[in-house]
Amino acid sequence: MGQKLAKLMSSTNTQPFPPPAVMGPESIMSKKAHGTSATPVQENLRWNVDRSVADRICNFNRHYAEYSGYFKTVPEFLNETNDTPAGKEITFYDSNTGKPLFYAPRGRTMEEFIKESRNHGWPSFRDDEVEWKNVRLLENGETVSVDGTHLGHNLPDRKGSRYCINLVCVAGNPTK
Repeated sequence: MGQKLAKLMSSTNTQPFPPPAVMGPESIMSKKAHGTSATPVQENLRWNVDRSVADRICNFNRHYAEYSGYFKTVPEFLNETNDTPAGKEITFYDSNTGKPLFYAPRGRTMEEFIKESRNHGWPSFRDDEVEWKNVRLLENGETVSVDGTHLGHNLPDRKGSRYCINLVCVAGNPTK
């Protein structure tokens, strides 16, 4: 679906997805020392997500995802969303590099963020919640980090771009 959408949009626009999306070249995902990344995922990922699943999806995958609804089976993540005070955000970090990638909720409530994520099966971010310094969108809708971590896909809806992201790919710890 992403390739068809990108092809349709690119025939009428020089940028397949509208700003603020920052498009990246396919070369971001070229082979590196550890799949598409220079390094494996971090030890001790946040929310106690499975490291081997994270490494496979982040670094040795371009099309597949954790199963739909996986994030709903991670009590540590759900507890953090429940315990985050109104007006505060959770920062989601690259599972390989620890760079910040997404902030949620931004421009909506945590309840709205979780409801949309539950409806789509994956944590779902909007343009205002993306750290564009560290995230790129490829023409086919694949959403990746600037360091080659596969994150998920952009599946736009009537509200605009919607980035459906694998929780295991954004469970990193911040780098110091």
